[in-house]
Amino acid sequence: MSAEGARDLELQIAHLLLIDIVGYSKLLVNEQIDEVQELNHVVRTTPSFRAAETSGKLVRVPTGDGMALLFFRSPEEPVVCALEIAAALKDHAPIHVRMGIHSGPVNQVADVNDRINIAGSGINVAQRVMDCGDADHILMTDHVASDLEGYRHWQPYLHDLGECEVKHGLRLKVVNLWRDDLGNPHVPEKLRPKHLWQNSNSDEVRSLNARRSMKPLLSVTLVGLTVTAAMIFVHSMRRGLPGPAPGIAASAVAAPVQNSIAVLPFENLSDAKDNAYFAEGVHHQIVADLTKIPELKVISRTSVTNLKENGQGNLRDIARSLGASYILEGSIQRIGSRVCVTAQLVDGGTDTHLWADRYERDLKDVFATETELADLVVAQVKSTLSRPR
Repeated sequence: MSAEGARDLELQIAHLLLIDIVGYSKLLVNEQIDEVQELNHVVRTTPSFRAAETSGKLVRVPTGDGMALLFFRSPEEPVVCALEIAAALKDHAPIHVRMGIHSGPVNQVADVNDRINIAGSGINVAQRVMDCGDADHILMTDHVASDLEGYRHWQPYLHDLGECEVKHGLRLKVVNLWRDDLGNPHVPEKLRPKHLWQNSNSDEVRSLNARRSMKPLLSVTLVGLTVTAAMIFVHSMRRGLPGPAPGIAASAVAAPVQNSIAVLPFENLSDAKDNAYFAEGVHHQIVADLTKIPELKVISRTSVTNLKENGQGNLRDIARSLGASYILEGSIQRIGSRVCVTAQLVDGGTDTHLWADRYERDLKDVFATETELADLVVAQVKSTLSRPR
C-alpha cells in the first residue's frame, strides 16, 4: 500500500488478526525462513485475504515470525480468515501458529526505513490476546465475541475462557474460537489455574466452593418463583381476566409503532454452510442501511433474531410481538458462482404483500455483492413506503 493510501487509515477502527509461528526461536535459520515463506503463501491464498486485498481494504504488516492483517469492513473478516488459515495449515504439519483477534483503533507510523507501519491500542491488545494462546489457538477479545454472538452460526464456536493477565498487570477477557478440528479446544497454559489447588484453604478456593454451594439454593429459588408465577396465572384465568393472544406471551405483545420495520434473518436455501455467512452478511447490511433512514424505526436485530428462533407464529404475530408496522423477509440461494436473493415487504397489520422482487448476481467479491444487494433491497423498501396507500 502506498504512503498516500495509508494516510487514509489514520485513527480508523480496524479488525485485526495477528499470527505468529509457535516455537519459531527454536528453529534453525533455514527452517525459520522456510516456515515464514510457507505461512505467507498460505495466508495470501485464502479467499478472505484475496477479497480484502482486491478491494483495497487490507493492510498487512510483517512481524518477523508472523504477520498482522488489518481488515476494515466487518468484524467477521479476521475470524473467517483465521479459520481459512487454520484449515489450510492442516496440510502443513510442521507449521503451528497461534492467532489473536481484536477490533480497535489504529493509526499509521513511519518506521526507520520510512515504510508505513501500524501503531495504536488496537494492535497492542491483539498482540496481548494472541500471547495468551498456545499452538493452534485462535483467541479473541470479548469485544469481538460480543459482535459475533449476534450471528447464530458463530455462537456454537465461541468458548469463554475468562480473564488472562498480560503485560503490566492488564487483564483481558478472552474467548476461544474452535470448531470441529479447527483451532485448539484446550485451555491455554496461561489460563490454567495451577496455583488454585495448592492451598485448599486459600481465599480463591473458599470463594469457588461458596459459589458452587449457592447453585442448589439458586435452583430451588428459581423453581419456587416459577411455581408462584404459574399459580398467579391460573388464579387470574379463573377470575376471567383477559390473557394474551394465542401463541404470543403477554409480555411479548407490543403496540405497533408507526413507520417501524423488522427485518427477519434471511433464510439460507443452500446446502453449503458457507452460504450462511453470506446470508447473515446481507441481513446485517440491510439492517444497517435501513437505520440510516431518519423517518423509519428499525427493530433491533437481536430482538428479531431471538423471536424468530423461538418460532413466534405467523408474520402478523411476529409484527404484533415486536410492535412493527412492516416485516421484511427473504431468502438466499447460492449455486456455484451465482447467488439469488428474494425479498418481500409485508404489512404487519394486514399480512398483505406490499412489494417483492428477486435479484441474481455473480459472486466474485463477497462483500461487494452483499453491499450491492442490500442497497437494492433498501432502495426498494424506501420507495415502497414513501408511496401513498
